[in-house]
Amino acid sequence: MNHKHKHQHQVVNRLSRIEGHIRAIKQMTVDGRDCPDILLQFAAVRKALDNAAKLLLKDHLENCVVAAVHDGNEEQVLLDLNKALDHYMR
Repeated sequence: MNHKHKHQHQVVNRLSRIEGHIRAIKQMTVDGRDCPDILLQFAAVRKALDNAAKLLLKDHLENCVVAAVHDGNEEQVLLDLNKALDHYMR
C-alpha cells in the first residue's frame, strides 16, 4: 500500500527530532561526556521512537485495518500486522 496517513506529518516531524537527537548523542560521545549522561539520552531516543511507532500503529489501525475490513481483506491485513508487531516487539 502506498498512501498518506492522517498522522504522517507528525510521524515525520518526530523522526526529524529523533535524528537531531541522535546527532547530539554522537557529539556527546565524541566530546567524551559521562556515560550516564549519554545513556540517559539513549533512553530518551528509545522512548521517542516508541511514541512515533505508537502513532504510526494508531494510524494503521484507524485507516488500513478499517479499510481492509470494509474491502474484505481483513485476514491478510491482520497477518501483516501480526508479522510487523512480532518484528517490532522482539
